[in-house]
Amino acid sequence: MRETVSYKSTRMACCLGCIFQGVVNNISPLFFVIFQKEFGISYAMISSLILFNFVTQILVDLLCVRFVDKMGYRAAAVMAHVCGALGLTLLGLLPRALPSPFVGLAIATIVSAIGGGMVEVIISPISDSLPADAKDAKMSLLHSFYCWGQVAVVLLTTLAVRVLGESLWWALPLLWALLPACNCIAFAMVPLRPAVLEEEKSPLMHLFSSRLFVVAMVIMLCAGASELAMSQWSSLFAEKGLGVPKVMGDLLGPCLFAVFMGLGRTLYGLWGSRLDLDKALLATAALCVGCYLGAALFTVPLLSLLSCALCGFSISLMWPGVLSSTAAAYPKGGTAMFGVLAVCGDIGCSLGPALTGAVSGLALGAGLGESQGLKAGMLAAALFPLVLILCLRLFRRFKPSQA
Repeated sequence: MRETVSYKSTRMACCLGCIFQGVVNNISPLFFVIFQKEFGISYAMISSLILFNFVTQILVDLLCVRFVDKMGYRAAAVMAHVCGALGLTLLGLLPRALPSPFVGLAIATIVSAIGGGMVEVIISPISDSLPADAKDAKMSLLHSFYCWGQVAVVLLTTLAVRVLGESLWWALPLLWALLPACNCIAFAMVPLRPAVLEEEKSPLMHLFSSRLFVVAMVIMLCAGASELAMSQWSSLFAEKGLGVPKVMGDLLGPCLFAVFMGLGRTLYGLWGSRLDLDKALLATAALCVGCYLGAALFTVPLLSLLSCALCGFSISLMWPGVLSSTAAAYPKGGTAMFGVLAVCGDIGCSLGPALTGAVSGLALGAGLGESQGLKAGMLAAALFPLVLILCLRLFRRFKPSQA
């Protein structure tokens, strides 16, 4: 165990990297209303900022598939945190410095997304490369820090804006930038295991020809869709669909969703070595279906809100669990394998909210009320965890012949 102890600083840096990713992905939406008031940013511009973030992360994921193994983990990790610190700093400074605040926001969003996208791809293989028992539990615990980062940035930033006033919002991204700046220094010094050598790596075409890997890609897509469809729509769903005040909707919707997701990953990280991961994934996928049905069909608002929050717990194991299982099946997959799975997850993160919104729009156009329209969108999104159940059964069936 002596070798494992020497990598404690590395694991800590990976955990802080996940917290940073939670911060960079969730801080800008907290200021959208302020951007509208101070800079006159329209809803269309806000939508563009969300699109810039998504497209940039997808492109970065794809580039990481090709280049990170050649760069090495250390250089990639340092670059990711430099971009993250720079992006958060620019978020606080550029909109007030440039003639067009929107251009400043766009530049800051893109630079931050480069850092967040790189961290998403490299942190998992760095952690997986470290010597440890029960790697699936370690992976789950690692990814729980993303959830705690999301909770921290929502609660602390909201509290700071209320205490300091909206006029000082720009100082908060500068303070959050200290996190990636410090972790950049950590990754420059912590011990790292070497990446898989190019000649030893499993070729991507070999992975794409494997039934197990294709199913893993679909699972990642559906996991991302199941997670984001609920987390992004739960606040509006609570306010418009259930008649809950906005502040309460934010706390009982996306914030409590993140708490439950972090709790699920933390509990599995601590005690998951005693459980069968495949059975746990199937059970949580079934729970996810129930959560979507409960959110859409319960007539008591409190039960619908609890279904939204519990959905965070139900989806908590999917992303880290599938990454860990796939890495165990393909130990020579390298960063490219993690990058492809991350791309699939990010595509799902856009498809889930898009389907929910599209069905809600169609329901409203068909004459249903706002509440019923949003519930119809939630009901449609239950398709993703249903597909998860099917794919998880296939994943389990294909594993013995592939492992």
